[in-house]
Parts: sequence; structure tokens; C-alpha cells
Amino acid sequence: MAHSLSANKRVRQSEKRNARNRWRKREMRELIKDFVDKVAHGSSGDATTAFRAVSRNIDRTAQKGTIHKNQAARHKSRLAAKLKARVLSGDKVVVKSKNKAKKAS
Repeated sequence: MAHSLSANKRVRQSEKRNARNRWRKREMRELIKDFVDKVAHGSSGDATTAFRAVSRNIDRTAQKGTIHKNQAARHKSRLAAKLKARVLSGDKVVVKSKNKAKKAS
């Protein structure tokens, strides 16, 4: 427990900043989930619109210092790759599994 006035103030400031950063990360994750859902089940136009929104949000989150700029770039790059795969496939839904098929010997 902080005893001095300045230490108490720092605790109050940290709590506010922590809550604000948690909110920003939660918003970012929700937009990413929405984008991934639109890539999987929506049209490519909806996915493109969602990508613009999530890209703006990721940039803003990095600009505020909640996440690192390289982390933001990595997120945007991976999401752009998903969007590109969706647009190139047309309106066919392409779902890649994370587990690769093992070779039969």
C-alpha cells in the first residue's frame, strides 16, 4: 500500500491507464474476430471493409502505446494475407487447417 500522496496518485493513474489499455486491446481483439468471421463467412466486400476498420484500430492502438508498432505490423500483415487469400479465391470459402496432414509411409 502506498503511503505518500505522490505514490497514491501514481496508483490511481496506473489503474486508469491499465483500464484504458485493457479496453483498447479488447476492442482490437473483437474487431479482429469480426474480420476473421467475415473472411470465413461473408462476402469479400464485407471482409475488405472490416479489414479497413481493424487496420485503423490496430494502428491507433499502437500509436497510443498499448501495443508495440512491430506487433501492430505483424497483426496487419497476417490479416492482409487472409484477406488476399479470400479475394483471390473469389466467393469460395477457403479454410486452412492448422494441422498439416502427415505423410503416409
